[in-house]
Amino acid sequence: ASCISLCAFLIISFFLPPPQPAPETTEIDIDRGIDQDIFDINKGLDLFEGDIKLQGERNSIIGDNYRWPHVIPYVLEDSLEMNAKGLILKAFEQYRLKTCIDFKPWEGEKNYISVFKGTGCWSSVGNMQAGLQQLSIGANCDKIGTIQHEFLHALGFWHEQSRSDRDDYVTIVWDRIQSGKEHNFNKYDDKTSDFLNVPYDYNSVMHYSKTAFRNGTEPTILTNIPDFMDVIGQRMDFSEYDLQKLNRLYNCTSSLSFMDTCSFELENICGMIQSSDDNSDWQRLSQVPAGPNTDHTNMGECKDSGYFMHFNTSAGTQGSTAALESRILYPKRGFQCLQFYLYSSGNEGDRLNVWVREYTSANPNGTLRFIEEIKGSPETYWQLHHVSLNVTSKFRVVFQGVRGSGSSNGGLSIDDINLSETQCPHHVWHIRNFTHLLNTSPAGRNGKIYSPPFYSSKGYAFQVGLYVNGTTDNPFNLGIYLSLISGANDDHLQWPCPWQQGTMILLDQHPDIRQRMSNQRSVTTDPLQESGSSSGPTWDRPDKVGSEATFPNGTKYMRGPGVGTSAFLTHERLRSRNFIKEDGVYILLTLEDISHLLSTEPNVPPNVTTTTFCPDNPCENNGVCVMVKRAPVCRCPAGDNWWYMGEKCERKGSTQENTVIAVSSTITVFVVMLIVTITTAVCLKKKYKQGRENKDSLALEE
Repeated sequence: ASCISLCAFLIISFFLPPPQPAPETTEIDIDRGIDQDIFDINKGLDLFEGDIKLQGERNSIIGDNYRWPHVIPYVLEDSLEMNAKGLILKAFEQYRLKTCIDFKPWEGEKNYISVFKGTGCWSSVGNMQAGLQQLSIGANCDKIGTIQHEFLHALGFWHEQSRSDRDDYVTIVWDRIQSGKEHNFNKYDDKTSDFLNVPYDYNSVMHYSKTAFRNGTEPTILTNIPDFMDVIGQRMDFSEYDLQKLNRLYNCTSSLSFMDTCSFELENICGMIQSSDDNSDWQRLSQVPAGPNTDHTNMGECKDSGYFMHFNTSAGTQGSTAALESRILYPKRGFQCLQFYLYSSGNEGDRLNVWVREYTSANPNGTLRFIEEIKGSPETYWQLHHVSLNVTSKFRVVFQGVRGSGSSNGGLSIDDINLSETQCPHHVWHIRNFTHLLNTSPAGRNGKIYSPPFYSSKGYAFQVGLYVNGTTDNPFNLGIYLSLISGANDDHLQWPCPWQQGTMILLDQHPDIRQRMSNQRSVTTDPLQESGSSSGPTWDRPDKVGSEATFPNGTKYMRGPGVGTSAFLTHERLRSRNFIKEDGVYILLTLEDISHLLSTEPNVPPNVTTTTFCPDNPCENNGVCVMVKRAPVCRCPAGDNWWYMGEKCERKGSTQENTVIAVSSTITVFVVMLIVTITTAVCLKKKYKQGRENKDSLALEE
């Protein structure tokens, strides 16, 4: 019997299919794996220099007439994609952080920028003084660097390589340019465009890429310094020189939402003070025997520099404190983000408390308010921290170190502090030993790593996957994808997940937040988006549309489709900035609700008519073009005894002409009526005569 059972088992096993591995998560590439520049997206459009809309004669940044006020009114038209709307607002935050330029929703101002989803990405240059001024953020334009680029055009800037001195820095290879596109590489003298005494900038977000308008596979622009060949054309963020030019053009002396930065390189420690309410002090050091061995700013690469603040917990007793207070700061927005690096080399009981000392008329000497406690096991590396504040009166930030119980050989160290009136990222993914991963990870799915699970403020669980060495089809790039995963709140959430924008930022770890050029991409959960498979909507419950996955601890879960890009960042650009520091990278993550952006077109303000100016004026004879229901309509001029009429105000009328027309019409009507009367009389007479003849003939026959 056992032999028969064994045979039956073997026969059944032979015919059963072999066990299959868990299915791979579906991935949707938002840009088809192609790192398209603006000029690739706009291919086929008749635009000046690839993305500039000219209106009338060529305009210039020379003169105040083409400048906007420091607060620029805008409208986000409902035609925009939701992901683009959220990114435009993020781009505005970068302008506020790094310049004195601000943006506000339009409330009837004469001139304003109307952002819409046109064909491609384009803008006019400068303030055209034309009322409504269009700026297009079309399909595939939803990158923050692309949006910054187009708004820099609107603020008055041309492309970097059109400068009068460009031939000193780049060489244009004319025979590699598409026929008929050569004019896009013209350069202009300083009567047309002013580079504001700022050096030529290979890093500019306004520079053409090396492949712009090429007719084959060879580059059209060669940098005279070869190291910059793979640098030109970046669309990550403003460069340092971009900001210098913008701030000079608009006479900016400070940034709107930036508050403070400190890397402790100067002995005055950025105006910070040691508190008198403690029993120890913070020390400015360059290394500590138990760690850190270097500061975070320079990582020991610069001789006679590289300092941080250190609280020694190897001395003193349990509960000993040291408080370091910032200079007095003056908030404007009511919310702030404090960012800093912490190195803990003491005891796991040591902790860092963050307080604010708030000054009000009722408490002129300041009142301490506790914000957050940071503690954990000692580590051998610097760790990035974010603390959200909500201060509305003048204040100081207070870093209070507290000695824990037990022995300690080191202490607490802080470095590279930044404070700004921005929102903190919700989560941080720290990837250590990144150089080793770059050197050993294969391209494709076997080289993909996953973040820990995170939760959004709405309760959605999500995860990010990173291709360290790219996909099989797109190697030598970082690829990044966001997936919803099964979580504890799934039974209480709305599905498919509606209008949550996930933002993934690879942090440039420059010590000054204003000079960072981080790289980021965003994806938005459209509840109607289909995954392309029969499983259903892309953003439905992961246990319905996802595949099984396993956490490192062995726990199984469901991972939904990944949405992102395989062309997140090239390895060349990865090494061009401070993305990798202390052999680690940081990816900042936020998943936030943007459903309030579904309808963004404003109601007409009460002091404004229902029409606005046209971006172009087709009207003749000084007619005024206005937009009525998004269509241009001419309002024709008129005087006491004259007026213009017609679709384009092309015909003129007058009172004298009307009198002649009225008299002529009256005479014409009289003549016509007279003819009708005579004709009617003749016809009746003829008919009467014919009737008499017929009657006489009938009588004769009888």
